[in-house]
Amino acid sequence: MARGGGAGEAYVVEAVRTPVGKRGGALSAVHPADLGAHVLGALMERSGADPEAVEDVVFGCLDTVGPQAGDIARTSWLAAGLPESVPGVTVDRQCGSSQQAVHFAAQAVLSGTAELVVAGGVQNMSQVPIAYASREAAVPLGLTEGPFHGSRGWRARYGDAPVDQFNGAEMIARQWDISREDMERWALRSHRRAVEAIDGGRFARETVPYGDHATDEGPRRDTSAEKMAGLSTLVEGGRLTAAVSSQISDAASAVLLASEEAVRVHGLTPRARVHHLSVRGEDPLRMLSAPIPATAHALKKAGMTMDDIDLVEINEAFASVVLAWLHETGCDPDKVNVNGGAIALGHPLGATGTKLLTTLLHELERTGGRYGLQTMCEGGGQANVTIIERL
Repeated sequence: MARGGGAGEAYVVEAVRTPVGKRGGALSAVHPADLGAHVLGALMERSGADPEAVEDVVFGCLDTVGPQAGDIARTSWLAAGLPESVPGVTVDRQCGSSQQAVHFAAQAVLSGTAELVVAGGVQNMSQVPIAYASREAAVPLGLTEGPFHGSRGWRARYGDAPVDQFNGAEMIARQWDISREDMERWALRSHRRAVEAIDGGRFARETVPYGDHATDEGPRRDTSAEKMAGLSTLVEGGRLTAAVSSQISDAASAVLLASEEAVRVHGLTPRARVHHLSVRGEDPLRMLSAPIPATAHALKKAGMTMDDIDLVEINEAFASVVLAWLHETGCDPDKVNVNGGAIALGHPLGATGTKLLTTLLHELERTGGRYGLQTMCEGGGQANVTIIERL
């Protein structure tokens, strides 16, 4: 089997997300657990599944301090008024955390150890800035070492080279000789496609409005190649600017995965099946290029080629990530991020994985495509790949 064995199927029954709020925007004051609760309530209502039958809630979230601490998967479920009998667990695979949540949930279903599992993620980056946990939470404990260079084993293997996403994105741009102009063209495409998708109502079915907030706030209607060209680079002598980087965002998203038995017993309607799931790692200093070998690995294991894939969602952490992936995979760009990506729509870290899966599912349904592939770069030089088949 494409998944490497096991019995039965793991079906995607429902998938929802909040609109994505920009930093300091409409969702910035919302407690992360309430964001998570909002999509969980909507997920259960739309699916028609009995909340008592859910066996686990697996959520992705990074920087789990302050309002995001305390196992936010469990807190979000309870904040939604859902049954106390249902447990929750929070996972961290950096930017791929909620995509990994889907993998854990699907693996539970495929193994036969669970029948009905929720996967999702939440992040309020306005309240808890990226890397806050490693920077600020350690201070009261008297800790000064970061997660990497204080380790003797790490320094022996990788030295004192910087470990951060900006350096990784610049390394990719240099290695694949991706110009600033190439990246700006992709970024402009992202904004234009996102605006077209919003105006065309393409996100309406997948989005659960939060109060008066019903629309993604990130896409810039007035941006242009000229405006992008006028920005300063993120590092001196570099190629990247803020215009070709993903936006700091606030959001939550969730999907419901079910076994064949759960579909039958609860009268559910499956919308897709999990065809393949895997994760791979590579150079942690370059960090963001792992989707390239991860995609090759996934396609080989699934017995597929890019020609079999109808749509791709690859997270636009930076434009260089997507452009290098396109170069190496030979994928038709017209299949990729057809409704824009994180450069325009935002990257709410822990929520992005299931957000992308939600969009991928709905776009496959809208266009009649069969197979969709999702991948994203992750801290530590990792990348998940999920392939779904629309039913």
